[in-house]
Amino acid sequence: MMMLLLPALHDMVKRQRTMCSSHANENCLGWAARDESGVLSPYKFSRRAVGEDDVSIKITHCGVCYGDVVWTRNKHGDSMFPVVPGHEIAGIVKEIGSNVRGFKVGDHVGVGTYVNSCRDCRFCNDALEVYCEKGIVYTFNGIDTDGTITKGGYSDYIVVHERYCYKIPDTYPLASAAPLLCAGITVYSPMMRYKMNQPGKSLGVVGLGGLVAVKFGKAFGLSVTVFSTSISKREEALNLLNADKFVISSDQQEMAALVGTLDFIIDAASGDHPFDPYMSLLKTAGVLVLVGFPTEVKVNPASLLLGMKTITGSGVGGTKDTQEMINFCAAHKIYPQIEVIPIQYAYEALDRMIKSDVKYRFVIDIENSLK
Repeated sequence: MMMLLLPALHDMVKRQRTMCSSHANENCLGWAARDESGVLSPYKFSRRAVGEDDVSIKITHCGVCYGDVVWTRNKHGDSMFPVVPGHEIAGIVKEIGSNVRGFKVGDHVGVGTYVNSCRDCRFCNDALEVYCEKGIVYTFNGIDTDGTITKGGYSDYIVVHERYCYKIPDTYPLASAAPLLCAGITVYSPMMRYKMNQPGKSLGVVGLGGLVAVKFGKAFGLSVTVFSTSISKREEALNLLNADKFVISSDQQEMAALVGTLDFIIDAASGDHPFDPYMSLLKTAGVLVLVGFPTEVKVNPASLLLGMKTITGSGVGGTKDTQEMINFCAAHKIYPQIEVIPIQYAYEALDRMIKSDVKYRFVIDIENSLK
């Protein structure tokens, strides 16, 4: 989720980009959308020189996220074209600044949805940079502190301050690591915040967009129930992800059988859907965390009052949680289900995402297809 930009600042950056474009050292190759059609094509641009606190990363893989659809197609009206999308980045360190101590050349690293923050507010001081009081700088289509527009992981390399980089264990596949940097941390962070890691508790996961939540839930020792509108997801949920139960959310009889049985629900569905039926499934003091992005949320007050229940939301996590999540996945051999694609297929992948024609997370093989 990216902040809307102030019109005056937006115009200033556009003027700056126009004035400087002819002088830029275009040393980075990416794929960009030039207009709201979202069509992607090769694009050369400049990255900043490596500063004393920076890490330069050769990108090997980049996950495909719905945010890539939003800003390549200007769905929020704030896209600054050309847009180079991608904020689930995995790669290898190729250069470090003189002050960098946490990384060395050759390390496997990741970069997530943001690349800067004020580093001085109460949230930054608590390693919850995503909630920075002055606003974070997003990995693409954001405005960095030097006034430049950030460009994401559909490119061959990126330069990032070391604070916003994450160490990926050498034994963990980089292709699998990429989706963790957004999809993974988006569910891990609220699960930890609301203590959804207590063995023996029960978790509901709405939508297989939360498939990593299913894997986390099983690793935490929870009883996991997957809710979906499609019977075609049953085999995947039960046999591939090892969920304990699978429920068709439109089946009133199946839903009624679970009333008052769940401690927690992770709602990863981005399409509009009713919330009261899910709230009824929670036990007293149960919590539903929304991590999807429907256009509205409507809840009958009785769904909250009669049972002391909570509905809340969560974005991605801070730097501490993100590194902890990566380490947890490596230790427990938790891998997202992925479909690796060449960058030439990225536009079609985004189209399939819009049509919900996605079985697993798409991951672009940047290293072998971006030439």
